Amino acid sequence: MVVLFYQLVTLYTTMSYRGERKSNVHKSAEGYDLYASSYDASTPFLNTFERDELFKLMGDLNGKKVLDLGSGTGRSVTRLKVAGATDVTAIDISKEMVEILKKDHSHVDAHLGDVEELPFEDDSFDLVNALFVIVHLGDLREMLDEAYRVLKPGGVFILSNVNQRKAPKLKLKDGTEIVIKSYYHMPKKVLEALENSFFKVEKEVFVKEGGVWINQLVKAVK
Repeated sequence: MVVLFYQLVTLYTTMSYRGERKSNVHKSAEGYDLYASSYDASTPFLNTFERDELFKLMGDLNGKKVLDLGSGTGRSVTRLKVAGATDVTAIDISKEMVEILKKDHSHVDAHLGDVEELPFEDDSFDLVNALFVIVHLGDLREMLDEAYRVLKPGGVFILSNVNQRKAPKLKLKDGTEIVIKSYYHMPKKVLEALENSFFKVEKEVFVKEGGVWINQLVKAVK
């Protein structure tokens, strides 16, 4: 299983920036604009990083108002609705991703925007998700501060931190390969960052493959 995991990771994250042509390294918005039409094919692979642990951490979503940060084409939004969320709002920095999200998930309030500058009022949501988000942020403070701001008092914040030490190398439908700028975050530093933004960390779970952690999932409360 360990071998299988690393084979899968090789498909998704084989190259670091060193030796990569500068023209092939993209910031999140432009990179995911290019990758948008290919993104849904990666959903089964991305879901393996969460297993059943994600929704266990979220708890009861019935009647809850949820914000999904970095929602992409909507990988998580239908699952949130099925789990009972009354109102699901999604935001992503990629225009092409948001267009697909709106087309495929008309029940979701989808926004084009930056997770470091959210266009929502204070104390608006019962739960905020940041899944596969911090891998594209060098500094977590602004995103965490914004998540804290838009959460209701006592609201829940769910964060994932993938054990990815190399930048993603993604293949487009035409065979072109691109790299989207990424960052590695030590689990201990993630917890410290949450606490520095006034969150109370309630639970930390490591999703593992063959004894190796592949994803850190954290539940924190405002």
